[in-house]
Amino acid sequence: MTTQQVTLRESLKRLGYAQNNQVRLYGEVFDLVSDPVSVGENFVFVDALERKLGHVRRVSIPLTIVQMAKKDRRAA
Repeated sequence: MTTQQVTLRESLKRLGYAQNNQVRLYGEVFDLVSDPVSVGENFVFVDALERKLGHVRRVSIPLTIVQMAKKDRRAA
């Protein structure tokens, strides 16, 4: 994992996309079961338990959130 990926991951965790947190994405509520994983420059996902059906899914973090995290890490 590169230094940029590590700092992006830490920024996303500060924004609430960390293991054991709950988020609402794409109209659904998820309990996060992993920390963010970066694949490429702008594609980041988390493994999450879908509350409605009880299935674990791999959910991509929206690009706008990823961009916000990148901006946050530049300010740090």
